[in-house]
This record gives sequence, C-alpha cells and structure tokens, in this order.
Amino acid sequence: MSNVSIKTVKEVDALRTASQMAAETLLGVGEMIRAGITTEDINTFVHEDTIRRGGYPAPLNYHGFPKSVCTSINEVVCHGIPCDRVLVPGDIINVDVTTIYNGFYGDTSATFYIGKPSAEAKHVTEVSRRSLQLGIAQVRDGARLGDIGAAIQEFAEGEGCSVVRAFVGHGIGRRFHEAPQVSHVGKYGSGARLRAGMCFTIEPMINLGTYEVEIQEDKWTALTADRSLSAQFEHTIVVTRNGCEVLTRRNRPLANSEIFPDPFVVSAARAL
Repeated sequence: MSNVSIKTVKEVDALRTASQMAAETLLGVGEMIRAGITTEDINTFVHEDTIRRGGYPAPLNYHGFPKSVCTSINEVVCHGIPCDRVLVPGDIINVDVTTIYNGFYGDTSATFYIGKPSAEAKHVTEVSRRSLQLGIAQVRDGARLGDIGAAIQEFAEGEGCSVVRAFVGHGIGRRFHEAPQVSHVGKYGSGARLRAGMCFTIEPMINLGTYEVEIQEDKWTALTADRSLSAQFEHTIVVTRNGCEVLTRRNRPLANSEIFPDPFVVSAARAL
C-alpha cells in the first residue's frame, strides 16, 4: 500500500476538526428528524448547519451529486438523493454527512428510526451498528486490513444478514476518497498491514436479504436487488500505536437512533 498516506499529527488534528463538525451535524439531524418531514428538509438542515459551522458539504456537486447529503430509506443501500419523499412511521433512514473544513474531510453516517420500527428493521439496523463496532475493534498498528471485513462478515452473516460488496470504506484526508479501500468482507490475517497514521472510514452496509445491489437511472441511488431492508453506520478513524481513534465519535446519544452513546466509541476515545 505504497500509495496510502500516513498522516502527520497536524493533519490528524485537521481531520479531527472536520470529523467533529460532521458528527455535530449528524447529532442535529437526529434531533430534527421525524415523521412528516421530507428528505429535502434533511438536506436543507445539513447544508445550512454545515455552512453555519464554517464548513462545506462535501457531497454537493461531487461528481455531479446534486445535494448536500445522502438520505437512504428502507431498501436504499446508499447514495439516496434528497427529494420530496415524506418520512412515515416505520421507515429507517441512513443519513450520510461529510464536511470539508480547511481542506480536510470528515465523514460519518447513522441509520435513524422513524417512529417504532418493525422487528426486521430493528434487526438489520442493530446488526449494522454492531458490525461497525466490531470492525473498529480490529484496528491497530500491525493488524491486517482483512481483519476488519472478516469481523464484520462473520458477525453479520451469523445474524442472518448479508454484507454489501459493491461499496467499501475508503481512505480520507485532503481528498474525499483515497487509498486504501476498506472491504467489509474478508479473511483474518489477509491484506496489507495497518500503520499508525492511516486514516480511513469503516461503513458496513448490511442487508436483510441478498448482498447484491442495483443502481437506478439517476446513476446514484443503490437499492437492494431483492428490495429487502438495508442499514448502515459509518465512522472516520485514525490508526494509532495502541489501537485507533474514532475521529467522528459523538459525545451524546443520537436521538431517534441510539438509546445511549456507543460504548465502544466512548471507551476508545478515553483510551487515547
């Protein structure tokens, strides 16, 4: 992985700032999201909140993407385009926020419950949440890239779900997407070694049915091929000598998503 950049302390500081801005915007989404609003309302909030904080919404005009945030409902795996679709009780929706600040990117997402979820919706969402935690737990200096995907795949498939192959986590820094690609399936002990200073996202997309996806005519919206439910959570991390730091960690629960803060993320933050 000679093309993977090792970030300096100064660069990690800049990434941390952008990541915390994205995390705060996502927390704000949790507080405003509810049945009766549209995904365009979410887009307006994210755009205005990001600008208010001094950042810029990275998705806007990225390779032609027309909005400031991705909103992916129910069977939409990722890259859902905000529109006049009204959220209704029982929906699950992933909101993917990426902030640019001083030339650096911070990228995070979460799946939210609109009202009371069905048993199936809750299952796929909680499997996705736990998959991210287990993937992060593999990250340390000297570990293998394949360890991340192996832990996620082992857990998710053991819970009767599938892991999307078509989309992966990615390196991040002064560019939105850079090396390495971080697959959410894999084998323990395989892949390149992780090194302190590497920064990337982990963002498992978990489906109730098949892992296969279909891209719609807008060339962005990805749906599960069998139209089963899909959920996703994402964090930006940096590898450290003792493990990793979750740069997009949250300091309070996500309304309409978490009952309490992610215990792994909080403990990881304290350990650094």
